[in-house]
Amino acid sequence: MQAGRPVPAPFSPPVSSVLTLDFERLRNKISTYLRPEDVGRVEAAYHFSANAHFGQFRVSGEPYITHPVAVTELVADWKLDPQALMAALLHDVMEDTSVTKAELAERFGKVTAELVDGLSKLDKIEFRSHEEAQAENFRKMLLAMASDLRVILIKLADRLHNMRTLDHMRPAKRRRIADETLEIYAPIANRLGLNNLYREVQELSFMHKHPLRYQVLSKAIKAARGNRRELVGKVLTALEARLPQWGISAEIQGREKHLFGIYRKMLEKRLSFSQVLDIYGFRVIVPDVPSCYLTIGSLHALYKPVPGKFKDYIAIPKANGYQSLHTTLIGPYGTPVEVQVRTRAMHHVAESGVASHWLYKDDESSLSELHQRTHSWLQSLIDLQSASAEATEFLEHVKIDLFPSEVYVFTPQGHIMPLQRGATPVDFAYAVHTDIGNRCVASRVNGDLVPLRTELRNGDQVEIITASQAGPNPAWLSYVRTGKARAQIRHFLKNAQQDESVALGERLLNQALRAHGLNLGQISTFAWDRFLRDRGVRQRREIFADLGLGKRLPVIVARRLAEAQDLESGRPNVIKPKPASAVLIRGSEGAAVQLARCCHPIPGDEIIATIRKGQGLEVHVHDCAAVARLRSDRGRWIDVGWEPADGRLFEAAIRVLTIDKRGVLARVAAAISDAEANILNVTMDTDHAPYTALQFNVEVADRKHLARLIRNVRVQTAVTRVFRQKSEVKR
Repeated sequence: MQAGRPVPAPFSPPVSSVLTLDFERLRNKISTYLRPEDVGRVEAAYHFSANAHFGQFRVSGEPYITHPVAVTELVADWKLDPQALMAALLHDVMEDTSVTKAELAERFGKVTAELVDGLSKLDKIEFRSHEEAQAENFRKMLLAMASDLRVILIKLADRLHNMRTLDHMRPAKRRRIADETLEIYAPIANRLGLNNLYREVQELSFMHKHPLRYQVLSKAIKAARGNRRELVGKVLTALEARLPQWGISAEIQGREKHLFGIYRKMLEKRLSFSQVLDIYGFRVIVPDVPSCYLTIGSLHALYKPVPGKFKDYIAIPKANGYQSLHTTLIGPYGTPVEVQVRTRAMHHVAESGVASHWLYKDDESSLSELHQRTHSWLQSLIDLQSASAEATEFLEHVKIDLFPSEVYVFTPQGHIMPLQRGATPVDFAYAVHTDIGNRCVASRVNGDLVPLRTELRNGDQVEIITASQAGPNPAWLSYVRTGKARAQIRHFLKNAQQDESVALGERLLNQALRAHGLNLGQISTFAWDRFLRDRGVRQRREIFADLGLGKRLPVIVARRLAEAQDLESGRPNVIKPKPASAVLIRGSEGAAVQLARCCHPIPGDEIIATIRKGQGLEVHVHDCAAVARLRSDRGRWIDVGWEPADGRLFEAAIRVLTIDKRGVLARVAAAISDAEANILNVTMDTDHAPYTALQFNVEVADRKHLARLIRNVRVQTAVTRVFRQKSEVKR
C-alpha cells in the first residue's frame, strides 16, 4: 500500500506534527505498563521506522508511518512487551525498504529482528503463481507463529488496521482481501480466542465483500432495534430482579448480535430477516463457577428453556479455551432470548484469548489450560509442515484445522478429545498419535465395531484396533476431516511410493546396463559422482526414484553411466554386451507397478511394460491395442516377465453369452464359484433377445486358473459362448 521503495534518508527525518501526536498517544498508552527505559526503546524504533518509510504514502494519501503506529496501538491494547511493540513499528521495513534483518538485530536485538522476519513476505523469491506465493507466505508466517505467538498477534493487528482502512482500495481488491480475511485470519483469531478482533474483522470483511447486503441488513437491524426495545427492557428488568432473590451478585450486559452472524444464520438456515428472532442476547458475569450453575437454575425457573439449547462450555471448554454456560430461553411474547453465564476470568479469556497472558497476569492459574491447548495447536502446525511437501498442501491442511465446529469424544480412559465435526475414527486415531493412525485397522464406538468412515458424535467413546503390519488406505482421504490425518496419510503414501519406486528403478537400471556389459555393482563411485554432479543431484536414490516413476529413461541413464565408467578406465567399453533380461514383476509392488485396466494382464500372459511419467510402470499384454498404438516410442517400453509367486490374485474379465432363461445368472455364478474364483463385479446386457450377455470381473491366480473357470462355465446348458474380455471394463 506504499508508493514504492524509498531512497534511504538520514537517521532522524523531520516528523510532522500529526505523526508526533500519533506517537504521543501511543507513548501515553504504553507508559501505563512499561518502564521508562522500555518506552525509550520503543520510541527509538518509531524514529527508525519513520526514517525507513520516509517518502512512502498509503493509497489514502497518508504518510505510511501512520499504519505501523496504528498497528502498535492495537498491540499495546494487549499490553505486549517492548520487543513486540518494536516489531509492530518495524513490521514492514524489511519488506518495503532496504533495511536488513542483520541491521534490525544490531539496533533492536535478535528477538525483535526474528519477529519482523516472521512478519515479512517472501517477495525476493520467484513463484509460479499468486496462489503459490500466498501459500508460501502463510506457511512462513504460521511456522514463525509456532515458535513465537507474538508474530500472529502483530499480524492480526496489522490485518485489522488494513481492514479498517480498506475504503481507498479498488472494489476487486477489497473483495479479495475480505475473502482472504474470512478464510484465514478470522478463523485464526477465533482459534486463539481473540473474540473482539474476530468479530470486527468478520464485520469489516462482510461490509467490503457484500456492501449492498451489509447496508440493507444494517438498516433492518436499526429498525428492529426500536421495535424490540420493550422486549429487551422487560428481560433486563426481570433478570436484575430475579438474581438477587437467589443470592447471586452479577453484572448483566445486553448485547446485539453482529451483522455477519445474522447474515450467516440467514444463509445457513435459509431464513428471512424477520424469521431471525434471537438478534439480542444477554451476558451474565458472576464471581465464581458455582454461581454460574446457580444462575442457570434461576434463569430456567424464570423463563422456560428451549430443549437442546443448553451448552456447558465450562465442563468441556472449546479448543480456544473459551468457557461459558449458554442457554436459550422463551422470553416475553414467545421470543427466544440467548443468555451466556461466565466468571470474570472466563470473560477475560472469551474477549482476549491468548492475549490474556499479557493483559491479566493475576489470572495466570486460570489461563494455564488455555496455554497448553494453544501450545498443542501450534505444535500441530509443525507436524503438518513436516508432513506437507508443498506450501499449498500445508495451507489446505491448516484451513481444515481452523474449521470452527467441534465434536467432543472420549478415549477408553475417559479423556476428552475435541475433533472437527464430521470426524471419523481415523481422525481420532491420528489425533491420539501418528503411529496409531498409520496402524489403524478397525474401531469400536461405544463398544460396537463400526466402519472406519463412521461419523463420530458428541459423547462417543472411541477405541482404535491396530495391527503391526497395517498401513494407511488411500481411500481414507475421501472421508477424513482433520488436517493432521490428511497430511499424515499423504505423507505415508508418498514415502511408500518413493520406496517402491526406488526398488523398481534399481531393477530397471540394472536391466538397461546389461546392454553395455555392465551391472549396478560394477559402476564405480567415480562414475556415479560424475553422473550425479553433472545433473545437480545429491543421491543415487533420487535417480532410482525418478527411474521408477518414469521421470527418467533407463536406457539414457545406463548410457551416461557407461560413458562415465569408460572415462575412468581411459578406454572404451569393449566388454561384450549381454542380452537384456526381462524385469520380473510380482504384480503386488504397489503404486510403482500398475496392471493396465485396458487388458487386465495375469500371470501366464506374455507382457510388456511402458514407463509412464510420474506413475512408474504400466504392464500390458503383448497384443493389447494400446501397445500397438505406442510401439514406435521404443525408449519407453521395457521387457518384463512374471516372477513366481503364490497366493496372489489378479483381476480378469470374462464375457458369457447365454440363452435368456430363468436362473441362468445363478448357475453361471455357481460355476465360477466351483472354480474357486471370486466375483468382483457383474453386469447384464439384455438388448440382444433371446440372448443375454453377462460380463464378470473375477479374481484368478493365473491363465491356467482362468482356463479352468472358463471350462466350468462353458459346460452349462444355457451358455452358448464364453471368452476372456481384454477391453476396458465399464463400471
